[in-house]
Amino acid sequence: MDLMSTLEGSLMEGFFPSGWDLKKIDACVDDDPSTITDRQPWWHADFNPIPCHSLTDFDTLMGHEIAITIARAKEAGEKLAMILPVGPMGMYRWAVYFLTEWGVDCKHVYGFNMDEWSDKDGNNLPSNNPGAFQYAMEQAFYGPLGSLTVPEDQRHFATTDVLPTYGDRIGELRSQGAKLTVIFGIGRVCHIAFWEPQFAGEYSSEEEWKAATHRIGAKLHPLTIEQNAITSFKSRTTLVPAYANTIGPGLFLNADKIIGGADGTLDRGMMWQGLSLWMTFRHEPTPWIPSTYMPTQPGRLFFLEELAGPLVAECN
Repeated sequence: MDLMSTLEGSLMEGFFPSGWDLKKIDACVDDDPSTITDRQPWWHADFNPIPCHSLTDFDTLMGHEIAITIARAKEAGEKLAMILPVGPMGMYRWAVYFLTEWGVDCKHVYGFNMDEWSDKDGNNLPSNNPGAFQYAMEQAFYGPLGSLTVPEDQRHFATTDVLPTYGDRIGELRSQGAKLTVIFGIGRVCHIAFWEPQFAGEYSSEEEWKAATHRIGAKLHPLTIEQNAITSFKSRTTLVPAYANTIGPGLFLNADKIIGGADGTLDRGMMWQGLSLWMTFRHEPTPWIPSTYMPTQPGRLFFLEELAGPLVAECN
């Protein structure tokens, strides 16, 4: 007895994105956690999953990867466009630590926050709201860098007026020789940024889906709202907006380098991200599971070893 055998007539029927094959998704999970890093035919030759034993290791290694990317661009005399997430977050502390230790400034960095909470019209939370992603970035990264920080006019946030300009701004930077690094987490429904899986049903082809650069007032999946209630709003679902402004695959699938992170454990064996990680690694790329495209790009995805499982029942 499981979800697939009891779905019909239940309140979960019709809940998941229509393009999801639950049996195929379940088959992505291997009982042997050590196989999670087995290479798949569609992975980019320069994509590498990096297991991390502890959250401290995860934060440090991912922070170092961000910092070394910034430092190498500085050394090469290149501008660097970085698409930045709010979630995961612990790596920013270590990125600041390494950049400060090395004395590397970020005057060559152009930051583009990948998403922001909104209402259906794209209006955002005030930037001083502790739930706002702009507030989180200024507190975790831009502020602590002090004199080494990214110049204010090179920081871009996913507001209604600025988000639609991301494609042109990044395109202009790349025409000047800049590289694009996409830093990301993986959502419960395998979104990247807030680009939700159900959006796939609105496009006539994969090519059309891949070309979309952004969405204003994107309607979020219920699992996304509940994930964020758990991870960012201390379980208070009533505080979580139902919409967000977000970049699309036209931006997050065109990276020169990706830096991904999956740290979704909750202690005492509980987690929310194990299945999402297995889907990302093992399901062939499909617009119905946006994160499945990330391994097709060069870079690294850091993840907590615990997320590999084994993903079996354990009552808590």
